[in-house]
Amino acid sequence: MEILKSDRLTHLKYDIRGPIYEKSLELESQGYKIISLNIGNPATFGFDAPDEIVHDIILNIRNAQGYSDSRGLFAARKAVMHHTQNIGLPGIAINDIYIGNGVSELIMLSMQALLNEGDEVLVPSPDYPLWTASVAFCGGKPVHYICDEAADWNPDLADLERKITPRTRAIVVINPNNPTGAVYDKAVLEGLARIAERHKLIVFADEIYDRILYDGSVHNPIAKLINDTLCITMGGLSKNYRAAGFRGGWMILSGARQRAKSYIEGLTLLASMRLCANVPTQYAIQTALGGYQSINDLVMPMGRLYKQMMLAYERMVAIPGITCVKPKGALYIFPKIDLTQFRLANDDDFVLNLLIEQKVLVVAGNGFNYIHNDHFRIVCLPTVDELTVALDRIENFLESRRL
Repeated sequence: MEILKSDRLTHLKYDIRGPIYEKSLELESQGYKIISLNIGNPATFGFDAPDEIVHDIILNIRNAQGYSDSRGLFAARKAVMHHTQNIGLPGIAINDIYIGNGVSELIMLSMQALLNEGDEVLVPSPDYPLWTASVAFCGGKPVHYICDEAADWNPDLADLERKITPRTRAIVVINPNNPTGAVYDKAVLEGLARIAERHKLIVFADEIYDRILYDGSVHNPIAKLINDTLCITMGGLSKNYRAAGFRGGWMILSGARQRAKSYIEGLTLLASMRLCANVPTQYAIQTALGGYQSINDLVMPMGRLYKQMMLAYERMVAIPGITCVKPKGALYIFPKIDLTQFRLANDDDFVLNLLIEQKVLVVAGNGFNYIHNDHFRIVCLPTVDELTVALDRIENFLESRRL
């Protein structure tokens, strides 16, 4: 008798590492070299974590042999607390901060503690798909609100509020945004905060890219705008500090915590059940947040990240039939294909055949739960030379399919 997977997994997907990714592994096993632009993994492209972070982990490795407090090491949480003070978010205490094995674990933990069967969570479209998958896995219903491409991918607040029902429990905000590179306008965030407060909804703020900003863009932490409901802000080492494999993340509870005592008890219980987050990486958090912010050098006009992002953006919009909103942050561009100009059925058709014919791996827009089938995401982490090769191949493929 066949052993079947859980019914909870039947309709879940994570296309960043989904069937197209599996196809790329198959091609690699046949000897083909694939240019992988599907995962925002800095180390793969030569972005090392700062030496002082690695040094402090090594220096403290003997101190990291035992369990820590289930919420995290005091020094790590104190560093996050100081960070909240530096960005102007007052009143955060040590026990308002939880350390996790990356933001991914904390997303799942926060959904497990909140959702009953059929509860709804508003998630942006397009989104980072782990949010949608986590809501569904925990018995909830992800309801996608529109982010408007014509408004620099800012959330459509009218659409968001229309989709609130008596079962809605929370709103997810991803800012800076993956996959679009949007950095939301402060006025939009203020409007979103008022909607959340009016309907007593938790705001989950995924701000993992908060220091990766281009052309003078300003990131406004939504927690600073929320007083009358609970806000949970997620951050970590993976992107700003190029330490994705260290799996170091944190979440910060702010706003109306007094109204969420039961939920916070649930979070603490689940944090205790996994015993603790990995301890060696926790010794890097104080160093990362308090040390020299080398990410600033990478995103300035002569910085490597900025040059790569601009190259990808300029090359794509130069192709007739391709448009793209210029990213203000994060590590990606999210171009749109005018399907009337190419022999392509949809974004899946584009991604699969680009991989087979040109050996370039990107992710289709529908993999980010986007409502239209005509976008794709490019990771802008390869060097200018490597990225140029990939972009040449994408252009050649599109020209070969032009009507």
